[in-house]
Amino acid sequence: MKNYVGGPLEAVILDYGPPDNVVEIGVGQRAYQWRRVNTEAVTGTTSGEIRQTRHGERYELSESPGYVKETECFYTFFARASGTRWFVTSFRRPQLECE
Repeated sequence: MKNYVGGPLEAVILDYGPPDNVVEIGVGQRAYQWRRVNTEAVTGTTSGEIRQTRHGERYELSESPGYVKETECFYTFFARASGTRWFVTSFRRPQLECE
């Protein structure tokens, strides 16, 4: 993300598409935000062990179901107007699990 700082906002838009949000944060200043949802399938697990009972040995099964994990990530770039164009001045790091 730091490679965009100092460059035109168009470079970010060409790589990530149009922003999901644009927020006016002051005179000639904006925040541009992109939202991405990362989806990950987490597999379930199955394990078992043999237990001794008074009736003999018995196999006990433990199962943990799989699930789908979604992480919502926001990528925010701050920009300042210069003439008719916008230039990236800084950015906000996304959550750790988004990097």
